[in-house]
Amino acid sequence: MPQPNDMSRSLATFDHDRTLIAVIEMSQSSWLVAGIVPGIERHPLKKLAVDEEALLRLVQRWQDEAAQAGRKIERIAVAFEAGRDGFWLARWLRARNIEAYVIHPTSVAVSREHRRAKTDRLDTELLKRAFLGWLRGEPDHCSMAAIPTMEEEDAKRPHRERESLVAERTRIVNRMKGCLARLGIRTFKPTLQRATDLLPTLRTPEGTPLPANALAEMSRDLARLHFVEDQIREIEAARLERLNQAPDERSHAMVRLLARIIGVGIETADMLVREVLSRNLRDRRAVARYAGLTGAPDESGSKRREKGLARAGNARVRRAMIQLAWRFLMFQKESALAQWYRGRTADGRQGTRKSLIVAMARKLLIQLWHFVTTGQALVGVEMRPA
Repeated sequence: MPQPNDMSRSLATFDHDRTLIAVIEMSQSSWLVAGIVPGIERHPLKKLAVDEEALLRLVQRWQDEAAQAGRKIERIAVAFEAGRDGFWLARWLRARNIEAYVIHPTSVAVSREHRRAKTDRLDTELLKRAFLGWLRGEPDHCSMAAIPTMEEEDAKRPHRERESLVAERTRIVNRMKGCLARLGIRTFKPTLQRATDLLPTLRTPEGTPLPANALAEMSRDLARLHFVEDQIREIEAARLERLNQAPDERSHAMVRLLARIIGVGIETADMLVREVLSRNLRDRRAVARYAGLTGAPDESGSKRREKGLARAGNARVRRAMIQLAWRFLMFQKESALAQWYRGRTADGRQGTRKSLIVAMARKLLIQLWHFVTTGQALVGVEMRPA
């Protein structure tokens, strides 16, 4: 039975004689477009420059060729794999009444030969077969990615930029500490507000000041560090301002609700809402799969083993949920999830804690999804006052 928000197959009726199909193999310098045109025996193949207008003219030309062959085109479906170009082309085509789909690259079955032939032409053949099966409503040919709006994509930029800046801050601090450690100095903290004033006063174990080049390098690193920290504070202030300006907006209300949970900060709440909780996911299994928190069983004959996490979903969400699960054990000790975890790790078996923290992260994500979408209460979880 078809389920809502099922992207694994098309739910629309497919009429082969009235549907023009095109797939695009995209690269940085060119697009290879392959088509299936009703009434034309050959399957046309055309290489284009990266130009959406040229693509539109090509599709219209194929539509005219089908009309000359006596076939009236009522539906045009275009598909390409998700990649560097993102979703802008799909939105552009949909604005011009062309069905556009973005295929998950890992969902397309390929030959398992050790040295299989791989060219753009062969890739378009694979995409055509997978896309045809999907249009016919047959399961397991390929899966489509949900195409976000420009606003939904833009809403992810602040927390992703902040994550990148935090990593840059860590890199600068580690670089400075490593440089000073080579000189025998281990007590200096670059993140102090008065680090700039303290740097020239540092002395090596021999009692000598920092060498001139090392001091100049440290000074530049400190300036870079302060610049990065200023940008992080700017992003955090802008986020709080957006939340205060429109507190009743759907995603903002989700963020504020999650932030009321003790142990969940505003940054974690914002990231989870933007990346996963505000998406229109089908069910609890889809939520767990999107985060890559499901297992990867390897069963053949009498062999039964688990290869670990599938890691096929959003790595950013997966990392955050595992960290949040550990924090939950600290800040929500009386919650049902924390008690479930402690009850199953009481025997102290080796590897149990690591395996079960992933299971707890999966359960926690599903419970948070129910909490912000349906209002289902979190059992035993302490909340901050509204």
